[in-house]
Amino acid sequence: MATLSVFPLIAAGCSQTENKDPVVVVKTVAPVLPPESRKTTPALTPKPDRALTQEEIFDRWSSDRTARNVGEWRRAACVAAVDAVK
Repeated sequence: MATLSVFPLIAAGCSQTENKDPVVVVKTVAPVLPPESRKTTPALTPKPDRALTQEEIFDRWSSDRTARNVGEWRRAACVAAVDAVK
């Protein structure tokens, strides 16, 4: 029982009586991109001379080319956004 009556005194000793505003520090940090991110994605290989089957076109060829182009657009947009901050 004696230890329970001491807890409010300990808690009261830890409370702050002054209501100070918190110190807020704002810093602007310029992003730094690695040099590899500024390199463009390698060009796509040319289409083969032979006729592609429908499976090759839809399953592999067109999706790979689209993914490469979308990735290059996103990479270029990110680099442009970082350069705009500087």
